[in-house]
Amino acid sequence: MAHRIERVNHLIRQEISQLLQRQVKDPRLSKFVAVTEVSTSADLRYAKVFVSCMGSEEERAEILKGLVAASGFFRNKLAKTLRIRRIPELSFHWDDSIERGAHLLQLIDEVSADTTPEQHGD
Repeated sequence: MAHRIERVNHLIRQEISQLLQRQVKDPRLSKFVAVTEVSTSADLRYAKVFVSCMGSEEERAEILKGLVAASGFFRNKLAKTLRIRRIPELSFHWDDSIERGAHLLQLIDEVSADTTPEQHGD
């Protein structure tokens, strides 16, 4: 069963990405929005769609509002392209892993810049 959910996750991620690039006409979604991950429940009723985009907090909030407004459109298109009995309800969440990773790299750089060779030469 886990393999099936992984395939469904991949297909939903791929289809929503293509729809965002080609068919969505909402001006809030005109920026480059990347679908980073999809996590579907075991019963295939719900799917969390994680998205990422560069921008301010206000722009992110507008993007999420646009995605929520377009969720019916996405489900309709998924129903036509995916061959599964039940199309999951989509909920959109912000993926901040890129920002967290950049922050960690910045902290590592700061720590390595603070270490001088004199501290290692005991």
